[in-house]
Amino acid sequence: MLESLRKLLSKGPKSVDLSPMQSWAEGHKHQFKRIRDAEGCLIEPVPAAGASRTDSTGDGGWRIEWGDSQRSYITTREVRFTAEVGTPRELLALLLNRELMETMEKAVFEQYVEDVQTRIDTETPPEMRWLVMFPKLANNELGRLKDRYAAVASIKPWLQLWLSNGLEEALLSTPESTSSSAPVVIVINRGRLTLRTAMATPDAEVLERWFTIFMRIMPLARKLARDWTDATAGGATGTLQPSVWPPAKPEET
Repeated sequence: MLESLRKLLSKGPKSVDLSPMQSWAEGHKHQFKRIRDAEGCLIEPVPAAGASRTDSTGDGGWRIEWGDSQRSYITTREVRFTAEVGTPRELLALLLNRELMETMEKAVFEQYVEDVQTRIDTETPPEMRWLVMFPKLANNELGRLKDRYAAVASIKPWLQLWLSNGLEEALLSTPESTSSSAPVVIVINRGRLTLRTAMATPDAEVLERWFTIFMRIMPLARKLARDWTDATAGGATGTLQPSVWPPAKPEET
């Protein structure tokens, strides 16, 4: 009896079954890699013939990672989609589900009330700090996403243009497929687009759903980044030419 128990314990915890992720990747003809010394995986597009770049997230590429959460507000494992989109470094945009935003704001308020600003600066997830650093989009600026999502940006017109040029449309399906309490965070920071959401165990259906959304919003962000560059090269300062922005809407009270 004792020997049987010893053998059972020596096997350690059961490893995660990554076959759903691997089957999905192979079915889409993408590269699948297990993460060494961790229960996670990496999925990337197969490099084009003759390509020599090592970072698949740039130059039209992207990367999917599944594994331990990198953010305290996601308490299970998470799936992350990342890609370089070439946005200006001064641009920061954050879109997240409204329930998560309310939880973050409450946590920030409580920490300030308790006079732990140092901990806020050093331990708080950056997304939580951005909520109090940058202006929020009003409900009318969020359009049909207003009941489900919230957003802030260092340059609001850029995010408004992204919303009106495909981001809003891409996210409209999520209320039917994702719980309103499930953390969903979309960030553009330092030229990189990241979409992260909870995925406790490998799930090909969930992966396909968010990959489809990511592949819709990624090229739109890249196009707007090029438009920004063209406009600033033509003499605009800090924003695109007025004619390319959506018409201003009155603030809601």
